[in-house]
Amino acid sequence: MTPRLSVTARTAGPGVLPPLRPIPLGGTGPEDVVVDREGRVITGVADGRVLRVRPRGPARVEQIARTGGRPLGLEVLPDGRLLVCDAERGLLRVTPEAHVEVLVDRVAGEPLRFCSSVAAAADGTVYFTASSRRFGLQEWLGDLMERTATGRLLRLPPGGGEPEVLLDDLDFANGVVLAEDESWVAVAETGAYRLTRLWLSGPRTGQRDTLVENLPGFPGNLSRGTDGTVWVALAGPRQRPLDWLRRAPAGVRRAVWRAARPLPIRPRPVARVLGIGPGGRIRHDLRRRGVGYRMVTGVYEHDGMLILGSLLEKGIVVCELPGPV
Repeated sequence: MTPRLSVTARTAGPGVLPPLRPIPLGGTGPEDVVVDREGRVITGVADGRVLRVRPRGPARVEQIARTGGRPLGLEVLPDGRLLVCDAERGLLRVTPEAHVEVLVDRVAGEPLRFCSSVAAAADGTVYFTASSRRFGLQEWLGDLMERTATGRLLRLPPGGGEPEVLLDDLDFANGVVLAEDESWVAVAETGAYRLTRLWLSGPRTGQRDTLVENLPGFPGNLSRGTDGTVWVALAGPRQRPLDWLRRAPAGVRRAVWRAARPLPIRPRPVARVLGIGPGGRIRHDLRRRGVGYRMVTGVYEHDGMLILGSLLEKGIVVCELPGPV
């Protein structure tokens, strides 16, 4: 049996997320945020556009490309190309000339559904997630309610080829991040409130354990900071009714989802991110309530700033990076 190590999320106490400066994009739902070599923020919005904007100075928004679907997770490659997880089209690669290439749209003959997040290793290996094999992006809540645990972590070798399933049966696989030395890869299991880790090198190669569990909310996209901190976007706080529902029999979960499906989603009015250090210790627990920015799904550290994205909002926000707790 593969050993499963775990560290329960712990922190000295929550801190205040510094004041948020909005940057409108002219589009809705900048779900993930990354920064290119020139310091420009790159994100994708609901109408299929991939955009970039400088986080300081005048906010001049430029269009990089259109994916023809719904871009989610992003990764900037050393050669300037961009990896895009598109919830409708699969794993894509975008050139500086705006050419969009499909890298993966099927896995073992099955259409790749709900491609979510991506990270690339130095040798060109690509790690990416598919959140669900049953539900698409528009019904993400159904996957959490029914607890399908059909998410996957996949690997695409350098130069392309057939993707390999590294981890299966994940509880809404979401953000993915590599260790600074690439000895492991971690994936956010949004429905399980944890970050699951797979060792890629060393004596534990091939073993799966838990980097941190019992998170205080739903983890979304992940990124790595300059000091190795793993940044976690928390899309919302844990809710007791949903925790109860996910322990209920499968028939009850399905019935509740059918009843809830036509109802509007009302995220809590809070923006929150975590910064996790070695051993699972939480270095940062930063939140703000009532700031008009909800459902934070992306976070990226750059040049003394934190840049946040959201599945619902009409722009990104930027704030100064505070010291660790």
